[in-house]
Amino acid sequence: MFNIVLYQPQIPQNTGNIVRTAAVSGAKLHLIKPLGFFIDDRSLKRAGLDYWEEADISVYEDIYDFMEKNNITENDERVFLITTKSSKHYAVFKFNKGDFFIFGSEDKGLDENVHRMFPNNRLRIPMRNTEHARCLNLANSVAIITYEALRQANFEDLI
Repeated sequence: MFNIVLYQPQIPQNTGNIVRTAAVSGAKLHLIKPLGFFIDDRSLKRAGLDYWEEADISVYEDIYDFMEKNNITENDERVFLITTKSSKHYAVFKFNKGDFFIFGSEDKGLDENVHRMFPNNRLRIPMRNTEHARCLNLANSVAIITYEALRQANFEDLI
């Protein structure tokens, strides 16, 4: 229904939790290399429990491989960057089935190249503006955006 895209994720436990979110929500999970872990990493599998078999997961060599295999072009209206580098809040957008939500790595976020590819659909999750509270945990951010998109779709196909 929706597409969760992790751009160069670094922490296996976060990705494992996101696998679980993808499995229970019906979202497809896309992982863009380089990854900060091996797919068979024990901590990754442990965090995702037995949800790996329930999740639809694809792995890509880089952003260009991801775009090519998903028929995505620059400025594609189906692609949303979830970033702290936006003044637009996610709750004001209308999401549609098939949309892609790209989340950056835990330590670097999204690089400037990705920002240049999709400058118009950058969204943020509102939070306090303090020096030490820079961003939410990646797995929590994914859950917030995914479930807002599902809410807008009236939780179709979910019980």
